Amino acid sequence: MLLNTDEGRMAIRLARGAIEYAIGKKPKPALSLTPVFNDKRGVFVTLTKASQLRGCIGFPYPVMPLGDAIEDAAIAAATGDPRFPAVRKDELSSIRVEVTILTVPTRLDVEPLERPNKIKVGKHGLIVRGRGTSGLLLPQVATEYSWDSSTFLDHTCIKAGLPEHCWMNKNIEVLTFEGQIFTEQE
Repeated sequence: MLLNTDEGRMAIRLARGAIEYAIGKKPKPALSLTPVFNDKRGVFVTLTKASQLRGCIGFPYPVMPLGDAIEDAAIAAATGDPRFPAVRKDELSSIRVEVTILTVPTRLDVEPLERPNKIKVGKHGLIVRGRGTSGLLLPQVATEYSWDSSTFLDHTCIKAGLPEHCWMNKNIEVLTFEGQIFTEQE
């Protein structure tokens, strides 16, 4: 079930409020959340600063209610992404928040060399799993870098710590999902 525009704005306010509460010690916004925020959904929160990635953490699978998942992912993106130092209080005003609500990932059940033909760049996000590891890239990543589906698969392999082209191996699992993206206005 897709979120409407107002619910998308609520998702952004929820994420922003969780970050400002955790880092800036500001009170959380009083939001009247709609029932969709009680549904278990996968979600990622992406933080950027001056159009550069500043943190991105999420839950690929629907393990908790959406409202809780947004808050947890937002705080983790701001304070727990191992690629970046924690967001500082004085950075809060320059951080832009993006929330991506995910569909449940589904296995791409085709022959490995057919995988690129079944991936729609800009629509699908990818998970590559195998050899005891996994990597995930959101749908918007391929669009941002103007990748074709094969390049998108290669980069998802690399994100998993696997060699590029590993998606051509039948022992490597590829899953797709879709994301509904809401971005904070600048």
